[in-house]
Amino acid sequence: MKDTDIKRLLYVHLLCIFSIILSIFIPSFFLENFSVLETHLTWLCICSVSVTAVNLVLYLVVKPNASSKRSSLSYKVTRFLKCCIYFLMSCFAFHVIFVLYGAPLIELALETFLLAVTLSTFTTVPCLCLLGPNVKAWLRVFSRNGVTSIWENSLQITTVSSFLGTWLGAFPIPLDWGRPWQEWPISCTLGATFGYVAGLVTSPLWIYWNRKKLTYKNN
Repeated sequence: MKDTDIKRLLYVHLLCIFSIILSIFIPSFFLENFSVLETHLTWLCICSVSVTAVNLVLYLVVKPNASSKRSSLSYKVTRFLKCCIYFLMSCFAFHVIFVLYGAPLIELALETFLLAVTLSTFTTVPCLCLLGPNVKAWLRVFSRNGVTSIWENSLQITTVSSFLGTWLGAFPIPLDWGRPWQEWPISCTLGATFGYVAGLVTSPLWIYWNRKKLTYKNN
């Protein structure tokens, strides 16, 4: 493991964080009365698009899992369509899980679905960019001792931290504090965002700290 690889990972993560910061401040120049809380659904859409676009561009430029084999156009198109299907399946799956855990079934359905889209953006999109629509690779990465690179280590950390942030974000909702950010699903989306950012920050630091202990098997 080279220090340059860790630096490259850190720069990629900083750009992902920067995309979230831009989604908070840039829309206010074009949209009247825009704010994360007051126009929360609009911000969720902008944030999801921003993070997805940055992830796609960065992984196309950096190519952490670049293959020496040349792929045909039809293969690339098929792969892209599969990724879109996987992303939509992830959104619907998360939506169902939220409903099963107490989210309104019909009322606030749009809010719940956008939370699912946001969580999919923070978890499924990086998986698709790094591993592609390959279920076996996903299971390998999230199994014990299954990672083969620092990028997969980072993927583990950011995904788990996003889930953890979403879960922790649900705790303030039933409390009678009367705060606007306690409305569904604001605290959960903010928790997912903070969890994702925390994972982006801590994963390169954790990998650098444990670089001498980490060993990876080649694919």
